[in-house]
Amino acid sequence: MSVDRRKFLKTAGGAAAWMAAQKPAPAQSVVPSSGDEAVAGPDADVLTTDRTGSDFMTDVLKTLNFEYVCANPGSSFRALQESLINYGGNKNPEWLTCCHEESAVGMGHGYAKVEGKPLLVFAHGTVGLQHAAMAIYNAFCDRVPVYIVVGNHLDAVTRKPMRVDWVHSVQDAAAMVREFIKWDDLPVSLPHFAESAVRAYKIAMTPPMAPVLLVADGHLQESPIATDAQFHVPKLTLAAPPQGDSGAVAEAARLLAEADAPVIVAGHLARTAAGMRYLIGLAETLQAPVIDQNGRMNFPSRHALNQSERAGAVIANADVILGLELIDFWGTVNAFRDQLYRTSRPVAKPGAKLISITSGDLYLKSNYQNFERFTEVDLAIAADAEATMPALIEEVKRRIDADRKRALQDRGAKLAAERQGIVERVRAQAVYAWDESPISTARVSAEVWAQIKDKDWSLVSDVTHGRDWPLRMWNFDTYYRHVGGACGEGLGYGAPSAVGAALANRKHGRFSVNLQTDGDLLYAPIVLWTAAHHRIPLLNVMINNHAYLQETMHIQRMEDRHSRGITNARIGTAIENPNIDYAKFAESLGLHSEGPISDPKDLAPALRRAIAAVERGEPALVDVVTQPR
Repeated sequence: MSVDRRKFLKTAGGAAAWMAAQKPAPAQSVVPSSGDEAVAGPDADVLTTDRTGSDFMTDVLKTLNFEYVCANPGSSFRALQESLINYGGNKNPEWLTCCHEESAVGMGHGYAKVEGKPLLVFAHGTVGLQHAAMAIYNAFCDRVPVYIVVGNHLDAVTRKPMRVDWVHSVQDAAAMVREFIKWDDLPVSLPHFAESAVRAYKIAMTPPMAPVLLVADGHLQESPIATDAQFHVPKLTLAAPPQGDSGAVAEAARLLAEADAPVIVAGHLARTAAGMRYLIGLAETLQAPVIDQNGRMNFPSRHALNQSERAGAVIANADVILGLELIDFWGTVNAFRDQLYRTSRPVAKPGAKLISITSGDLYLKSNYQNFERFTEVDLAIAADAEATMPALIEEVKRRIDADRKRALQDRGAKLAAERQGIVERVRAQAVYAWDESPISTARVSAEVWAQIKDKDWSLVSDVTHGRDWPLRMWNFDTYYRHVGGACGEGLGYGAPSAVGAALANRKHGRFSVNLQTDGDLLYAPIVLWTAAHHRIPLLNVMINNHAYLQETMHIQRMEDRHSRGITNARIGTAIENPNIDYAKFAESLGLHSEGPISDPKDLAPALRRAIAAVERGEPALVDVVTQPR
């Protein structure tokens, strides 16, 4: 039917006039403020104000020097979002639009590992924090600071009816994640918010680092405050990282200097570039082998003392083992068999002295078992390893005379020869299935390296689970070349963390590379839209084996253990029929895309085209169909 415009407007106008006539005179309204005053309106509701609690909260957050805030929008923090955008000018922090809270926290995870400080993440009420929980857990296990603000309506009488405010609010918002965050608070006044916001940042940045959470009450955000109201923002002073006791450090130095076969094992040692320099200095002073467990970029991959490829043999021969920020010291010195009856045996020889330096001894939770087996060490130094390293190096140097130095140089020469043998073995292994289709993961790694080796590159992805070829083949010589693994092992970490790390690399002009597995991407794929929307340059190279391969291998192990063959292991673990076209999907999100590529000869040209797009400031994705591992 057609509707006559004039008749419609006349009818609508009459209805509006009738409704106005029925409306009772407004009662005097009193809107509570966070000060001593109240805003009264005897004849009309007060609908606008010049300043609210969220403006002051913005002032506080700006003092913490956040560069970005990542968030999926939510009404529980609507006032804070508006204040950051308009009152705060959308700068320091700049708003980054995310399509899922898990992606927002994951971006903060990757960003912090490159930049060494947290970015800000907002989460909406109960549902937003539940979405974010897995990514928070990953950051907690990885000892990474993420600063989270969650909106909530605590006072029941201020919640709007019709469910949303009610089902998205909670008595204790942080309860659902409290076991895997370092600290949380619910400020009930603006001065309280200021103190807690500064305290939270300080706690997050004190080793061992971890996520923190503040609850921003919706009523506190939206209530007006007097234009002349003044609140104090405390000064942020970060705590100096705890250093090892001088006597314990001296004893560790003595054991290392006198050892015939010392070994240094680095886990999450290098919080900053200084950590890598210190480890090089200690290793070269002792001419001792280093095993890098890649929790961070701890040690140059091509250094003559890097013996990570032969970790088992080195540990078995050691008389002193120094563990620096190890998550799993027990697993370093023991071998475990996942058989019908699970068994373990020591790898380290009897009498070997174990020295641990870790801030992990200063902070432990009970429910989530991320602390691994208890290890019987001979000397435990509860301190930040990076901060303790300068004193340890000086003590070691003081105990090494000229004769001892010559003996240590002989040891170093033998390790250098072993290192050359490692290089030759890796090259021989890499050529297996070189020209096969699907493409071998070693070939993918070699082709990517050939294209980026002359750039100022940074690998922003995990390299475990069959993607360790870069660590074996590429030249990791600078701290930002690699960001370390996920640690929490939760799927959905890879893509968001890579985007966050690439965001941090962007201002430094670094070329970011993400070797992205298919199963992980499917947990949080829309983060690629965030990269495209905010023009975060990142080369994503898919390691696409059409499966949750690790789970496939677990099922194969069970089939073999139960004597049922290994032919049905892809039921429930394969990602096929239909195969997902990641290139088309990425293109739909605004990325330059290539693939799917299954012929090795097509890979290099596709990589060159994608790299050109990244160098224009865009994200790109190359879908490579690969062999299982």
